[in-house]
Amino acid sequence: MQDSMIERVQNNPKFHQLVATRSRFSWMLTIAMLVIYYGFILLVAFSPATLGTPISNGVTTWGIPVGIFVILSAFALTGIYVRRANTEFDQLTRELVEDAKQ
Repeated sequence: MQDSMIERVQNNPKFHQLVATRSRFSWMLTIAMLVIYYGFILLVAFSPATLGTPISNGVTTWGIPVGIFVILSAFALTGIYVRRANTEFDQLTRELVEDAKQ
């Protein structure tokens, strides 16, 4: 019984759509995060004076807001993924389960 259900799910076009869409979206977000993170690391490595430059006459340098941006972008990208997973991906999963029960 279990093997036939797995086979029905794997043969369902919605399953292939779910896997392809989720993989493509995950890779897009992964690449975005890697560009942000490694861009920051490269900036630190090759132009530390840029991040050490004061924003105004105070003690805060450009490194602080850029570092905060890197951290917040990770939260934002995670939120974007969770939102899409809770709507589109969960709907496709529910449809797959219903189709497999039939």
